[in-house]
Amino acid sequence: MSPEEAKKRIKALLAEIKQHNYNYYVLAMPTINDFGFDKLLEELIALEKQFPEFADPDSPTQKVGGFITKEFKTVQHKWPMLSLGNTYSEQELLDFDQRVKKAIGDNFEYVCELKFDGLSMSLTYEDGKLARAVTRGDGVQGDEVTPNVRTIHSIPKRLDEGNYPQHFEIRGEVFMHLKAFERLNEERIENGEIPYANPRNFASGTIKLQDSSEVAKRPLDSFMYFLYTDKLLFKTHWESLQAVKSWGFPVNSHSKLCTDITEVLAFINKWDKERYNLSYDIDGIVVKVNNYSQQQELGFTAKSPRWAIAYKFKAEQVETELLSVSYQVGRTGAVTPVANLKPVLLAGTTVKRATLHNANEILRLDLHEGDSVYVEKGGEIIPKIISVNPAKRKPDAEPIVYRTTCPACGTTLERKEGEAAFYCPNDEGCPPQIVGKMQHFIDRKAMNIDGLGDETIDTLYQKGFIKHISDLYTLYQHSDELKLLGRFGEKSINNMLDGIELSKKMPFEKVLFGLGIRYVGQTVAKKLVQHFKTIEKLKIASFDELITAEEIGERIANSILEYFNDENHKEEIEKLKNHGLQFVAEEKELNLQSEKLAGKSFIISGVFENYSRDELKDIIEQNNGKILSSISTKLSYIVGGNNMGPAKLEKAQKLNIPIISAGELLEMLNQ
Repeated sequence: MSPEEAKKRIKALLAEIKQHNYNYYVLAMPTINDFGFDKLLEELIALEKQFPEFADPDSPTQKVGGFITKEFKTVQHKWPMLSLGNTYSEQELLDFDQRVKKAIGDNFEYVCELKFDGLSMSLTYEDGKLARAVTRGDGVQGDEVTPNVRTIHSIPKRLDEGNYPQHFEIRGEVFMHLKAFERLNEERIENGEIPYANPRNFASGTIKLQDSSEVAKRPLDSFMYFLYTDKLLFKTHWESLQAVKSWGFPVNSHSKLCTDITEVLAFINKWDKERYNLSYDIDGIVVKVNNYSQQQELGFTAKSPRWAIAYKFKAEQVETELLSVSYQVGRTGAVTPVANLKPVLLAGTTVKRATLHNANEILRLDLHEGDSVYVEKGGEIIPKIISVNPAKRKPDAEPIVYRTTCPACGTTLERKEGEAAFYCPNDEGCPPQIVGKMQHFIDRKAMNIDGLGDETIDTLYQKGFIKHISDLYTLYQHSDELKLLGRFGEKSINNMLDGIELSKKMPFEKVLFGLGIRYVGQTVAKKLVQHFKTIEKLKIASFDELITAEEIGERIANSILEYFNDENHKEEIEKLKNHGLQFVAEEKELNLQSEKLAGKSFIISGVFENYSRDELKDIIEQNNGKILSSISTKLSYIVGGNNMGPAKLEKAQKLNIPIISAGELLEMLNQ
């Protein structure tokens, strides 16, 4: 056999064996017997031995997996992995369509894709080779699981030659086919092991295994659905899907390009019925605006894109018995009623409890003791009671009455005007609130303190080592006492203390969010830090000063005032300052080139031929101009490009705000 013939045969064998592996491990539908498969493998081994220059490093003749990871490295996403907004009704979808039309006009298309019930994954490719695989995590950063993802047969480890960029990122879903899941569970039952609840849990758990040789034994599959590149390669999402498919990525064949919302609704109705014929689970349809420049114009909220939405299919419902109602106290003092149920199987898991949200919900349901209730999973995640079956109610059943005192500390509950929830006001003496605040403070999204978890916080509180957040920073004084508890080894104590010390370097917005002020989430904390710069200015800010800050409304302003009016809170902040935590904004280094735009504010809208939006933003800020997020009378100019949203255009004209081009902006700087 000539070298050229050997090269072709090796390539053909690789493709054939890969397909057989896929059929066996993933689809659980082998199309060749073991003997025939072994013969193909033997032929490949012989050819690779004779012609080693043509051997593929990802060949199935090489050992699959075997890499044991002690822990997963946390990696920051270059492009955040945002979640999608959910809708559960056609009317909400029509409302979404109207919002899109108001922003970009009527000339646009949608792409509809099946919403897979699996694990989101981001893959980075360098020079056509898989360089890194990262889970979604919190959307900003996730766990690197590259060795495990390399074992998934449908994900290419190295691309054939093609017209793809040197560096790109592709997003998709890792999941398991139903037949493979059933086969695996049957094996587990035969071996006396506990079966898995559903394919989604299985896929998620498998990706987090520390031995990739074990991952390789478990049949996972994938579909890719979004491409990210430094420079825009395509004008539309649909074009990019066809391109990545040609590069060798698994792209679902059921996606559809739709011209209007009517076609979208028809697609949804079709798959609401046909989803049960698929070999994998889906829980809805994802709807995306097709054109990338229009996506850019629509932009993002803090949590999700405004150009996409997920329509969730109606959740499965089951009927069961209400056994009792208990109450949970959250870190903000909100007291949430919880229904304790007779265990029932729902959407692949056994449900024993369901949220009742608040006192209003108990009244709406007209809930009585021992009621027969209908339960579903909200968003197919959180169980909730939908309604009661009054036909099965006992004649002497007493109505459920919301309690008036805190279940944890006995304090009389309060309810603020206009709010649905009851609160325990004893935030300094109510154990669940104290523990909850500390657990929130150490959370990954807040101070991200390594070596500390929720259970550890609870233990340290129960043993009397910590009663306030500031007590975390004096734990080093008790290291010898901690060793005597038996629960902590010397290494874990050192890791915990190192993590606490390292947290002192976390930026002001993380500290502010970590304080747990009601209604001050991550985004609000950032806006407050950008506006007030220091905790001292924020502490003394009046109501009028607070609401001038971006995204700060009356409810948030009142909550901040209430927080800083409490002497205990001010004392706690002083202690944290003395321990070295950051309460001053990090000033972003700005290469200020001139003061030519000082006192002027801008919004950038549309698509530009010679500049990206970020480049224009940098030009404005480098010349001391300010970027605003919304159109108001405070705005000086809109820098407008192609496909500027009609809603912005209409509002700008109404307020007589000048619209200038990128060229006119540069002329202002040249004057």
